[in-house]
Amino acid sequence: MTLDASPPVLTGLTVLDRSLFRKSIPIVAARFPPTRIGSLRKAESMQRVFIDLPRVRSVEPDPSDPAGSRLVLLNVSSEVDLPPQTLDFLKTESNGLVPYTLELDYDYWTAADLIQSIVPDELRERSPAGFALTGHIAHMNIKDEYLPYKHIIGQIILDKNSSVRTVVNKLNNIDNQFRVFEMELLAGDPDYVVEHHEADCHFTFDFTQVYWNSRLHTEHERLVDMFSPEDVVADVFAGVGPFAVPAAKKGCAVLANDLNPQSAKFLALNVKNNRVADVVRVSCEDGRAFIQHAVSSLLADPLPAYSGPKKSKNQEAQERRKKRSQPESTLSPRNMISHFVMNLPDSAIQFLDAFRGILSTSDADKIYTTMPMVHCHCFTREIDPEKARVDIVKRAEEKIGHSLSEFSLHLVRSVAPNKEMYCISFRLPPKVAFDVE
Repeated sequence: MTLDASPPVLTGLTVLDRSLFRKSIPIVAARFPPTRIGSLRKAESMQRVFIDLPRVRSVEPDPSDPAGSRLVLLNVSSEVDLPPQTLDFLKTESNGLVPYTLELDYDYWTAADLIQSIVPDELRERSPAGFALTGHIAHMNIKDEYLPYKHIIGQIILDKNSSVRTVVNKLNNIDNQFRVFEMELLAGDPDYVVEHHEADCHFTFDFTQVYWNSRLHTEHERLVDMFSPEDVVADVFAGVGPFAVPAAKKGCAVLANDLNPQSAKFLALNVKNNRVADVVRVSCEDGRAFIQHAVSSLLADPLPAYSGPKKSKNQEAQERRKKRSQPESTLSPRNMISHFVMNLPDSAIQFLDAFRGILSTSDADKIYTTMPMVHCHCFTREIDPEKARVDIVKRAEEKIGHSLSEFSLHLVRSVAPNKEMYCISFRLPPKVAFDVE
């Protein structure tokens, strides 16, 4: 017993007319007093005959007696479709069977249902109802064959997701030095400055001017979990702060850098808004230059000592009052980098040679008894895990100029059918760091 509750087929519709999405389904209903509804559901002969459609109630008020009886909606369009034992039960126990028309409209169907109803048969199986949500923006990657329907698809996504105010479609690959892509507005407001929340942090940025990937939130959390609150983290390609800000809120001191001036601008804003400006130092320069002088700059100008978990505004005020009556803390400022984060998967490996000699500065050998960890994101075309490991390690070793004896490899996500994103984490070899041949 099944009812066809699919939307009407409107193949080729390119301008949304919501009134066209209507469907009337004749069914059978049984009239019962309200006191009988609970026991009715338990009756053996009534199993599997209640209407079973998403977002449709199986019990409705009786239009002929709104204050009295109820209509139990059945999953059949005619009495003859009911099993004999069910029909006998209803004739004995109910106050009669009546015809009922189930009215479905645009509001009933999901975005996937509606999109499938407007595209040709051969395109329905993989119709594009999915999107990435960044703040109030739904970001879609619509394939070429669906482009004739892109604006109606965008409007449907907008209608069916209350948190979405803007729907955009990516136009090209990320192929420029700032990792941003062109986009077109499909539906909604042309407002691209978003307020995004992740890992108990608040991020503000212009989605058209900076790089952000909401699908990387688990990778952000994974790496930040590896940091100790006392650590100093050097984020080479920091973007607007998805690693830097959560790490700082954990207690880490952070050197956060990005070449894109817009990223650096919003990074500084996010550092301020999340109240971690005292432990985050923002810069806007080439990643290679940042790596080469990060150690020496931190030695010359250390970051504040770890002072415990991030406090609320009231707790900070109490701490300030308390410090007025107590001697200054004897904790030492932080002058040693524990982790380098390199989240630029398309080319981060090409920057690994910049690590050569970063500890050859005076006094570094006295401080760096343990070498920093490097977390380098990258792509590979090798799908087999072992082949991917060989490929990534080989490229990293060639660029850094030394074998990597202590490393781990983590599969971040599949980017495309033949493209995987990994993170290789390794301890910086002393011979590289001190530039010893």
